[in-house]
Order: sequence, then C-alpha cells, then structure tokens
Amino acid sequence: MTKSLGIYIHIPFCVQKCRYCDFCSFAGKDGSYMRKYRDELVRRITLSPYDTKDHVVDTVYFGGGTPSLMSASDIDAIISALHSRFSIADNAEITLECNPATADKQYFKDIRSLGVNRLSMGLQSASDKELALLGRIHTVADFTTTFADARSAGFDNVSADLMYGIPDQDLNSFEHSLSFLSDLRPEHISAYGLTVESGTYFDKHIDELSLADDDGQRQMYMLCSEYLASRGYEKYEISNFARDGKRSRHNMRYWLGEEYLGFGVASHSFFGGCRFGNSRDLSAFLKGDDIVEERETVVGDGIIEEYIMLRLRLVSGIDANDYTRRFGRDLFCDFPMIDKWITHGFMKKSKNRIFFTDKGAFVSNSLISDMLLSI
Repeated sequence: MTKSLGIYIHIPFCVQKCRYCDFCSFAGKDGSYMRKYRDELVRRITLSPYDTKDHVVDTVYFGGGTPSLMSASDIDAIISALHSRFSIADNAEITLECNPATADKQYFKDIRSLGVNRLSMGLQSASDKELALLGRIHTVADFTTTFADARSAGFDNVSADLMYGIPDQDLNSFEHSLSFLSDLRPEHISAYGLTVESGTYFDKHIDELSLADDDGQRQMYMLCSEYLASRGYEKYEISNFARDGKRSRHNMRYWLGEEYLGFGVASHSFFGGCRFGNSRDLSAFLKGDDIVEERETVVGDGIIEEYIMLRLRLVSGIDANDYTRRFGRDLFCDFPMIDKWITHGFMKKSKNRIFFTDKGAFVSNSLISDMLLSI
C-alpha cells in the first residue's frame, strides 16, 4: 500500500537575526557559503538511507531562516535532488518561506516554474514601529510590494504570519494589522503570541521591554479569532486560519502524526515509528559528519501522549471513538479532568468529540501538560 510522506528542508540563513528569534539561523553568509550548504543538502538527499519505495511525497516545505535568500538555481538543485531520490506526487504542495524585501517578481516566477506552489511570508505586524522593535529588516511597504509581486507571478496560495504581544502593542494596533492583512486576502494566516526565548536579544533586554501580560495577550488572541472569522477565515488549529480550504497540508501532517523526513541542520524527522533530529552544528554538516543528535522510538504511552498533544492543537480535537479504536481505552476514563474543563468553558463536547474553546486554546499548553501527567 502506498504511504504519503512529507519532506522538510531547513535553510538556516538570514540577513540579520530578529530580536525574538530562537530558530537555527545564521546571519551574514554570502552566496558562495549558501552554495556549499546547497551542495551538501543535495548530497544528503540523494544518499538518503531510508526505505521510501512505498511512499509518495505529497508535501515539501522549505523553512528557515529565510529560504528566499537562496537563489532560484539553488532551489532548482534541491528540488531536482528530491525528484531523483523520491517519488513526488504531481499535486504535491511545495511551500517556500519568504521574508519581504528578499525576493521580487522575477524570483517568484523562477521558483514557481520549478514547482513551488505555495509561499509563506513573514509580515508579523502592519506597524513599521513594531517591525523595528522586532528587528525585522522590512517595512510594511516592502511587504505590500512583495505580496503584489507574488500575486503577479501567479501564486494563488500564500500564507502570512502575524505576531501579537509585541512590545508596546495594544489591541488597536493589533486590530490594524489584522485589518491590513485580511484586506490583502492571503489564503492562509498564522498568528502567534510572542514568547521571549532564552538567549535572544529580547531575553537579554527584557527589563527594557513593555510586554503585554497574560490577560493582554489573551484579549489579542480572542480578537484574532473573532476578527478573522468575520473576514472568512476558518480557524483549524490553535494559531492557524485558512480561506477556501487552503489549510497547510504540510503542517497538518505534523498534527495528524504522519511521516516526514527532514534535511539540513536543526531539521527533524518522524519515520518508521522513530523520531530523530539533527543538531545545529553547521560546520559539521558542511563537512559531511553525522549530525543526528537525538533519536527516539515512539512506543506505548508515548504514542498516546503524542496523539493527545498534537490532536488537541486542531480545532476538530479528539474523537473518543477514534481514541478507543487506536488504544483500546476510554478517553473520558483516562482523562477525568475533561468534564471539569467543559464545565469551566475550556473545552466543548460535540457528540463524541472534544475540543478546546478559544478560552481553552489560549492556555492549551498548560491543560495538555496536565493531561499528559495523568497517563
């Protein structure tokens, strides 16, 4: 039986590091350095040791970093390597992350001709002041131009990121960003609350920042859900909204526990019941060294934990009948706290399906942690 497979490609290069960013990225590398990375990616993809003869790749995702810093010829080489090693579906969703001011109409035409059919753009805010606070390299005008260039090049599946809880941001400012972006009508919007990660610029200067408290972030999250719903966006995951059925097929793979392989530094994989991840060691990667630093076979209660953690991120939640079919156990007996959370408005139950309300989604990490502790 043919199985589906996703591919994640990590491109770890940026013009400069954003002040909130904890992702694996390296700023200021030139084109020749990126080509070395491309060549090593191509080698590792071509020599991939995993038995995928029964798999068809139906999603590919170039994440970063800023993948749009790679030239179209670099993207071509990587996609060609994927085709040489894997069976790629004709209708595969191929996404490339792009930051404004790093690509133009010709670039978009070039990568579209290579098979890239979805873009993910990092707007973050429709306020130049907030963008500067975040350390972004673009302005609102840059985003408008880049978005128009993508449309002109023929892209009809574009996602854009927004952030709430930015220093000095208030509800009015965030609503302006929601209005600005939804007026452009991208097919997909991801909205994330700012988290101050250890070791980032924001972490080192946290005493200087005017950050929203939990209640302020909660109000922004509720506003986001209600506003985007009024503009025709369906919330299908805690932080993701789509128009016209344009959910991210690749990200859905993660939340549904489906298989994927990652290539590049800091990439992760889930294949054959095993999760494994690569280190951030760029020099070791370029030398061809083994950089897998963690490997775990998911068995027993670990399978249940992942099922709960991932499925509850989706608005559709968990079907108790599916839980019983998979694990031979009763969802409500395993997790008696569900009834309490329904009573307090954190969850809802529809027929035999349970899912978070907006109130519950905002504190979902804490609620899911409580569930996992009871397994």
